[in-house]
Amino acid sequence: MTDRIDRALADLGLTLPEAAAPVAAYIPVVEAGGMLHLSGQLPFVDGKLVTGRLGEDVDLEAGQKAAQACGLMIVAQLKKHLGGDLSRVGRVVKLGVFVNSTAGFTDQPKVANGASELMVALFGGAGRHARSAVGVPVLPLGAAVEIDAIVALAD
Repeated sequence: MTDRIDRALADLGLTLPEAAAPVAAYIPVVEAGGMLHLSGQLPFVDGKLVTGRLGEDVDLEAGQKAAQACGLMIVAQLKKHLGGDLSRVGRVVKLGVFVNSTAGFTDQPKVANGASELMVALFGGAGRHARSAVGVPVLPLGAAVEIDAIVALAD
């Protein structure tokens, strides 16, 4: 599966970033009962954090790219935790998407699609997942998007 994911990333013109170190008192991944619980990941593009608010100074397309960047960081965290062996991923179960947005912005689900579509492109049917997409008034470090995940390990 790792080779397939590498090919899919190349086809999309994307590369996995280095898994980010925690910025506070938590760990990026907790494994329990055959499930991986991933802490919220922030969007880094070309090594820079994507900041701002949807509906104010970040447009929908930039928000979708920020969500995709969060998705890439989720996969990078998975790869690091699993010792590089993404074939151990059985299913992306759920994504929790938090969008830094104004009160009038209501396209959080469209922003979240940036990550959701990436998961399907990389993991195929195992990348189809449940999801929440909510607007919030602020995120850590002023990030535009933050995404956490629950991933089932393969049997």
